[in-house]
Amino acid sequence: MQVLGFRCVERAVNVARPLPPRSREVYHRDPLSLVSMKQICATDLRPFIRTIPDYPRPGVQFRDITTLLGNAQALRSTLAELSAPWKSAGVTHIAAIEARGFILGGAMACQLGAGFVPLRKKGKLPHTTIRVEYSLEYGLDELEMHADGVKAGDRVLLVDDLIATGGSAAAAVHLLQSLKAEVVGAAFIIDLPELGGSAKLESTGIRVLSLVHFDGH
Repeated sequence: MQVLGFRCVERAVNVARPLPPRSREVYHRDPLSLVSMKQICATDLRPFIRTIPDYPRPGVQFRDITTLLGNAQALRSTLAELSAPWKSAGVTHIAAIEARGFILGGAMACQLGAGFVPLRKKGKLPHTTIRVEYSLEYGLDELEMHADGVKAGDRVLLVDDLIATGGSAAAAVHLLQSLKAEVVGAAFIIDLPELGGSAKLESTGIRVLSLVHFDGH
């Protein structure tokens, strides 16, 4: 079926239609507002992020966070600053996107006292799953989660290392909302704002936190 620009593929489970996004006014009444998150990072993380030109294809500037992960102080600051704004948001689950999102998401779940839900590429999860197809620049990809990973009323924070065009993040939101969970926000280390992904999420009422912005691709 075609819903919100995604093609949902069901495997041994019926997928409910996603809930309509909350209005931005509702989010602004929460203790955690979009405005309070604009300048959240007190630590300059840029020196810890390595840029690799022309990877994985010519013209792409790959932002490599393995250098950040390998520095104990930078990693500790990153996890603290990604987690702190959500401590009063009632987060029940962290949903993280394969694979670098797992590194951040598991640690943040511990800090926030939340459960952890992996969002994986097709065929990686052993139990009954739901999945969604989404568009890439040169074709389609699929994101999958366990059908019992969240339930109606759960408050979920989406986590990944970087947001660019927002295709995988929007697909993740779609999966979570199809199970009637409430996506309270999305947190990333890096945003590439020229590619429009964070603006796409914010336009649906999702609060977006990122610690570092880079120009270009």
